Amino acid sequence: MPYISIVSPVYRAEKIIPVLVGRISKAVSRISDDFEIILVEDFGPDNSWKEIAKIAEKNPKVVGVKLSRNFGQHYAISAGLDFSKGEWIVVMDCDLQDQPEEIEKLYHKAMEGYDIVLARRDNRKDGWLKKLFSLLFYRTLGYLTGSEQDESIANFGIYHRKVINAVTSMRESIRYFPTMIKWVGFRSTKIDVNHEARLDGKTSYNFKKLLNLALDIILAYSDKPIRILIKFGLLVSSFSFILAVRVLIQWVTGKIEVMGYTSLIISIWFLSGIIIATLGLVGLYVGKTFEGVKKRPIYIIESMVNADITQKA
Repeated sequence: MPYISIVSPVYRAEKIIPVLVGRISKAVSRISDDFEIILVEDFGPDNSWKEIAKIAEKNPKVVGVKLSRNFGQHYAISAGLDFSKGEWIVVMDCDLQDQPEEIEKLYHKAMEGYDIVLARRDNRKDGWLKKLFSLLFYRTLGYLTGSEQDESIANFGIYHRKVINAVTSMRESIRYFPTMIKWVGFRSTKIDVNHEARLDGKTSYNFKKLLNLALDIILAYSDKPIRILIKFGLLVSSFSFILAVRVLIQWVTGKIEVMGYTSLIISIWFLSGIIIATLGLVGLYVGKTFEGVKKRPIYIIESMVNADITQKA
């Protein structure tokens, strides 16, 4: 059994993969020669899988897994974790913004008695637009899930086997690795690591994808949006009651002879909008529940190289 497993989801990275494997191998060898590199290709449009398969056929330490379609980054991470066998598991992105040379630093910190060591990206080498989207994403996610979110921390980190066993036991249909790590607990810490610009290509995450991801996570891990709507509904009802009493008093005292058409129409449209929004939000929760009760596999594998078929999908 390998001592360290490195799990990396791969998407549109055919030019990066040889460099990634070489740098990981060199960096992890300073800790132990007993390691494996698990690359999960998320059905990208390029030749990433061919590159992974070619390297894996020559290097038995490299495990290649190809998904049957584009499931998404966090589903690919889940697949890699299911195949991992190491006592310690490193999760990192494939674009080399997460520096393999920082793995040794994460490992030595873990040896101080931590089950989880998260990499805090010091001086992120991303464009201002991506930083803005990331900031908005994490702030919104933190508020609506009622949890602390740090935009400088993503997937990169080192995790003990018992942590990963707990995470892989969670088979819900909506996957978001950082939130799952927070939920399982265990002793954790953060350290600063170097962060570099992407070696090749550009990120596949845009504002729309981040928004959809945030929506999925919020619906899966929080009922706060419904609580906010309930509070807003009570506020509107209280305001409406006060206004109704005021209008009634004015009518009794003869100050109002004809009720206003404008106020009536505004009230109807306003309250109708709230009702439709509430029904839509409840519908989203019902829809996500419907997806979950189907109990479909969280990913499907098309091809494997050097992989153990006894995975948990």
